[in-house]
Amino acid sequence: MSESISRDRAEPATSVPTTGEHPAEPVLTSAGPMPPADAPVVGPTRRASVDAPSDDLPFGRPGQSMRNHPFVFGFTAALGVLTAWWLVQAVVSASSVLILIIVSLFLAIGLNPAVEALQKRGLARMVAITVVFLGVIAVFAGFGLAVVPPLTTQSTDFMAKLPQYVQELQNNPMIRDLDQRFQLLDKIQQYVTSGDFGSQMFGGVLGFGQVLIGAVFNALTVLVLTLYFLGSLNSLKKMAYRLVPKSRRTRTSLLGDQIIDSIGGYVAGNLIISLIAGVTTFFFLFFMKVPYALALALIVALTDLIPMVGAFIGAGVASLVGFFVSPTVGIICLVFFTVYQQIENYWIAPSVMKSSVDVPPLATIVGALLGGALLGVLGALLGIPLVAAVLLIVREVVMPRQERA
Repeated sequence: MSESISRDRAEPATSVPTTGEHPAEPVLTSAGPMPPADAPVVGPTRRASVDAPSDDLPFGRPGQSMRNHPFVFGFTAALGVLTAWWLVQAVVSASSVLILIIVSLFLAIGLNPAVEALQKRGLARMVAITVVFLGVIAVFAGFGLAVVPPLTTQSTDFMAKLPQYVQELQNNPMIRDLDQRFQLLDKIQQYVTSGDFGSQMFGGVLGFGQVLIGAVFNALTVLVLTLYFLGSLNSLKKMAYRLVPKSRRTRTSLLGDQIIDSIGGYVAGNLIISLIAGVTTFFFLFFMKVPYALALALIVALTDLIPMVGAFIGAGVASLVGFFVSPTVGIICLVFFTVYQQIENYWIAPSVMKSSVDVPPLATIVGALLGGALLGVLGALLGIPLVAAVLLIVREVVMPRQERA
């Protein structure tokens, strides 16, 4: 009796199939595991029992995800393309404002060394910024007072003496022969003295007024933005460095400070070179008794800021005025500017720039050409300091990483 009871306890409560096969694994679907075929059906169909609401899923089981569906992929890609196109159009529309901001930032970085020099002499930063900013305004005002009246007077004199210049050209045999064939001088004189010349040059009185108002507005915008950038330059740098991970923040701040110092040194050095060119030109033209010496010296100083071609533009304008005085004076002006450019390129510029920007000559030419092709004169001005920044990053970051690889 006891043996039969122990045998009954040893046997499992569930029956094991005698065919030797394992029970089938449940089939998994997006709606959950599929019940076995012999499971009881509740409701009209088995699918209804699977998708029926429950306490945990009051709206039923979710269907299959559409994350990899072709329609979703195409819609997302199209949305990304449209967003990129909208951003490009926004940048193009705001390009003029962005250019003003970039110019103001570079001017602020270029004027920052002067502000720091005044700070080392004991002035507070705001006082130093005020002194430097007033100096910039004085330069702009002096340029306007020196250039605008002579240009107006000279334009009036040129229009009054135009018939005399035409008569002198007619005395040239080659010009006289061309004039007899095509009546070139008469047509040129009629065109210049008529109102069509002024209207096509400036778009009439209204167009000239728009250009003048736009120039004044841009100049005021640049001055105001430069003042704000100078006042908040240190806080802007700190905020920009905080965007970098903390483990790389120290090295990034050192590289950033070096880049800013290089850009500031380049802008300050370029201003010093242009100042030397303007002062030298003024004394030379004053000694040669060329009219409007101060205005021509300021034009030479401003055009000297443009890399590669700016010096030739200023020298050409001053030499042209010299030729109006006499051919001898014009030739002497050409000789003077040719000699001065050699002195500036091989002695003045290397002496001023040796402690600010270390850029190979080839990189300087490439940076000026690429910047000029992209943004014109402004790009040529900004191309060289940007090349200096890129070379610094390559030398301090890229090359050491390649050596460790």
